[in-house]
Amino acid sequence: MDARNEYLLLFRGKEWWDGITPEELQKTMDQVKSWFERLTESGQLKAAQPLERAGAVVAGNTGRVIADGPYAESKEVIGGYALLQVNSLDEAIAIAESCPTLRFGTEVEVRPVAEECPSMAQARQVLAEALLATAAT
Repeated sequence: MDARNEYLLLFRGKEWWDGITPEELQKTMDQVKSWFERLTESGQLKAAQPLERAGAVVAGNTGRVIADGPYAESKEVIGGYALLQVNSLDEAIAIAESCPTLRFGTEVEVRPVAEECPSMAQARQVLAEALLATAAT
């Protein structure tokens, strides 16, 4: 398998544990642990890490910090990620759909990992067309 078989799961939302009983919290934590263990044992999970809530958003042509924290005006945060190696987007989506914290409002974004940055590929195409146009004149 290569990068075309890698999919990034981004876990985002609010504090999913807010408002549930201690028993439900323990049950869900155990389910999450088991979920990650199954993915690891099956060889589908390449990496996974939680993310700190600290950070910054950098933008603009000077690369200045435009927001403290890893999110701008959002009440949701990306709490972590998992990198899967599976056979298809459908398989990655099925794994995301089995995330135990979905029922508490967590969202899981599923994104294929690209072989190359799509913006750079487009820029290379624009440059090639410009060079062809210049050579034709």
